Amino acid sequence: MKYAIVFPGQGSQSLGMLSDLASNFSLVNNVFTEASDALGIDLWKLTQEDQDALNQTQNTQPAMLAAGFATYRVLASEVDLSSICMAGHSLGEYTALVASGSLDFSEGIKLVRKRAELMQSAVPVGTGAMAAILGLDDDKVVQICANANGVVEAVNFNSPGQVVIAGDKDSVEATCAVMKEAGAKRAVILPVSVPSHCSLMNEAAEEFSLSVDATNFNQVGNVLHNVDAAVANNTDEIKSKLVAQLHKPVLWTSTVQAMSAMGVEKLIETGPGKVLAGLTKRIDKSLKGSAVINVDTLRSVIEEIK
Repeated sequence: MKYAIVFPGQGSQSLGMLSDLASNFSLVNNVFTEASDALGIDLWKLTQEDQDALNQTQNTQPAMLAAGFATYRVLASEVDLSSICMAGHSLGEYTALVASGSLDFSEGIKLVRKRAELMQSAVPVGTGAMAAILGLDDDKVVQICANANGVVEAVNFNSPGQVVIAGDKDSVEATCAVMKEAGAKRAVILPVSVPSHCSLMNEAAEEFSLSVDATNFNQVGNVLHNVDAAVANNTDEIKSKLVAQLHKPVLWTSTVQAMSAMGVEKLIETGPGKVLAGLTKRIDKSLKGSAVINVDTLRSVIEEIK
């Protein structure tokens, strides 16, 4: 079976995540120790004991990178992996770059911590918002955002009929009401502190480019990027796509469709949660999606891809 490996982004974190895998595989602890050493904090303790700290963006992003990479390492230790390609949703793109060998893990941990800090400081807490719009045509969502007052943009195209918008809090809330009037089944404000992937992140992206430029990348060539659902041709292109990703939409629907066009039959989500596995069938009914979240699901996935 031809498969792709995908990594979840912010929002899939949960207190106690990976505890089952960590009890059975020392690799998990090794990965988190390396991450903790890079940051100077006990990242594993934070993910297991402190919900409030885990949900702070500057902690969530490195924690999710470590969790996704640890899960991937465990899977790779149990079965010989040969994926067609990799991708990650938003922050998960960094996990894909680390897993593919394009980015050193410790460097990646430091980079996403910097990314998180810049994102958090770009917009004062309480002034930005994101909302999920369900059951409305993607083009209609984009059109309503374009006609709205203030900053509000379609930023995550997760599956047909599931789009996330982001921008000024007041504008997002007002736009949610318009979306419902236009026929959206639901318009739900998300519990996040940063309006990701919209133009409010432009200045953060400019500053972030300095950190990205100072980071070494290897050209591996099998990671599909969020901004264009395509593989980068060189390391300069990897860097420019990562910077653009901060203030441009996540084209997840297009990414999964690109995988299908490459011959992928199954998506394996490695990391906490199963959001991406769940989106897979909504995007392309011919694709299968599985998630590795504990020892039982690990065994199932190994059987599927042997």
